[in-house]
Amino acid sequence: MSFTILAEAKKIAKITLTGEIDSLSAREFQKEIEKMAAESPDELVLFVENLTFISSAGLRVLIFAKQKMGSGLAIYIVKPQESVIETLEKTGLQHSVNIVDQYL
Repeated sequence: MSFTILAEAKKIAKITLTGEIDSLSAREFQKEIEKMAAESPDELVLFVENLTFISSAGLRVLIFAKQKMGSGLAIYIVKPQESVIETLEKTGLQHSVNIVDQYL
């Protein structure tokens, strides 16, 4: 399955993720997070409507984002599929992010 990242950064970093985040694509995801961390965003918005799977490596990137961008960083996960929500819930990570249907 393919994996695509479309990213833009400023005070609100936005990334669109599609496909699957496995151990290989998580590295690419982490590189984007590292680039965006240089701009010290206040919010990280992940548009994941077409993301079908997130592995533990992908979850580690979310934790890395919090560590790299600061504990005050708000992470929004926009329109996740049920499988992604289940993964977040199984790990307890849903308490550290904001799961929303849309981001304004």
